[in-house]
Amino acid sequence: MPEIQLKYGTSWIPIAYDESRCSVLKTSDDETALSDVALGAKLDTPIDSKPLEEIVEPGETVLFVVPDATRRTACGQVINLLVRRLIANGTAPHEMSVIFATGIHRAVTDDEKREILTPFIAQRIKMLDHNPRDLMHIMRVGETPEEIPVELNRALSEFDHVVLIGGISFHYFAGFTGGRKLICPGLGSSKIISATHKLAFDCERKTRRNGVGTALLDGNAVHEAFVQAASFVKPSFAVSTVVNDAGDAVDLFCGDWITSHRAACDEYARKNTIAIAEKRDLVVVSCGGSPYDINMIQAHKALEAASHACKEGGMIVFIAECKEGMGRNDFLNWFTAGNSEALAERLCESYQVNGQTAWSLLRKAEKFDVKVLTNLSEAETNQMRMRKIERSEIENILHDSNGYILPFGARSLIRN
Repeated sequence: MPEIQLKYGTSWIPIAYDESRCSVLKTSDDETALSDVALGAKLDTPIDSKPLEEIVEPGETVLFVVPDATRRTACGQVINLLVRRLIANGTAPHEMSVIFATGIHRAVTDDEKREILTPFIAQRIKMLDHNPRDLMHIMRVGETPEEIPVELNRALSEFDHVVLIGGISFHYFAGFTGGRKLICPGLGSSKIISATHKLAFDCERKTRRNGVGTALLDGNAVHEAFVQAASFVKPSFAVSTVVNDAGDAVDLFCGDWITSHRAACDEYARKNTIAIAEKRDLVVVSCGGSPYDINMIQAHKALEAASHACKEGGMIVFIAECKEGMGRNDFLNWFTAGNSEALAERLCESYQVNGQTAWSLLRKAEKFDVKVLTNLSEAETNQMRMRKIERSEIENILHDSNGYILPFGARSLIRN
């Protein structure tokens, strides 16, 4: 029988399967990483914009906004190219800084900063951290049409130019990652992060709001609020990358922060949407390894993808290491609710960002028999209504069922 290697943290799990019973759902992973020369050519031809070095005048300051350690975006390769171009154009290293768009995630460690940016950049460019609760570094710049106060990191107003560098992948209620998300929620206050995320939930119907979902931008209230918030910053330039399984850049879109991001999203959806003729009784899904399964809040995105390929009442085998646990210490508290309906009531009474992730996860645990291979304890998985299993059980499960194997759930959109 053929064997497939499924990522689990930084390691791999070999799984043998019967091709007559199980189909592998994956997009092409044979795309070659782009060289500096190839990426440079794309930076030379931005969408609806001049190249960055024609926008930034010598003596002007630049703030690069980059993702945190929960993303793989080939950011280091890109920022190296941009910094070198600006230096050659007359911008001094001390006139450039980098800020990590952590939102409400934990702070980026020093080792992670070097990994994200490369040691070359980390040693030469000042690095800034974001804390959504540090009012000394938060400013109010206006409000959205829905009267949400727009509160952002003060550093965004202290530089002549703001440049966004992010990656494109699917997001289960913002539609896609990257672009405007680097500003909001990435550099937003805890108040605006909560208020914009709450737009994803319909408290009258106690479910996801219409128009909000994976790969949806038009009519998506969350996406629109993020764009409205980021519009107060008016980024000078944006870069959106697409990476392969190894995390290397295989495509790059740059230029205007709205239109170049939209072009990247459209192309990403075209290449990473998988059409299936039918849903099946079993789906085995890997998040795609670290950092996509760094914690349960991040790993849940792969479970979302798998749910669209599985029959209701079927089984999902969820492969998610979660070496950093839940992602927040209070995440498990949501699962004291008796069921997803009770959790939704609680969420609407006192909204918190990660409560919506907990609701989404619990809904899936109620609709499907979710078995999880993870570093989390059995007590933790039981509380989330998932049963912890060992590696040896996966092949036995595959032997008895017709199903799908989804090797990179975080990067896949399933259409039936």
